[in-house]
Amino acid sequence: MTIISDDDRKIMEQSILLPMLLTILERDRQIFEQLPFKLKPPYFALIEKTMMAVQKELREVKLKMKKGNMKVFEKTRDEAFTMYTFFYNGYEEPHNYYNLNIRNKVEKLLEQYLLNTQSPLD
Repeated sequence: MTIISDDDRKIMEQSILLPMLLTILERDRQIFEQLPFKLKPPYFALIEKTMMAVQKELREVKLKMKKGNMKVFEKTRDEAFTMYTFFYNGYEEPHNYYNLNIRNKVEKLLEQYLLNTQSPLD
């Protein structure tokens, strides 16, 4: 049984997923630089705007974690699973995540951020 509340666990999971999302966006930005698009600026603007939104959210997550005395460290990783250690108010809990589930969550986050940042009225 976990002592971490659902809300705090979600915050801790965000601290894992958001940096991964930033890494993916940065790699995609580098790939877009090399592709022969005629109109690159709109794609770069979308990626940059998305990265800024993710960075803002990550700052908020880090503040919440600091206030809540929460930390997350990657313990082990193999082909199928990644184990993280969650430190929460002096307690330590191991959490094992299936890598494909992490990938799917990051993909879903990417989709949400892209859909929320592409308003032509901004």
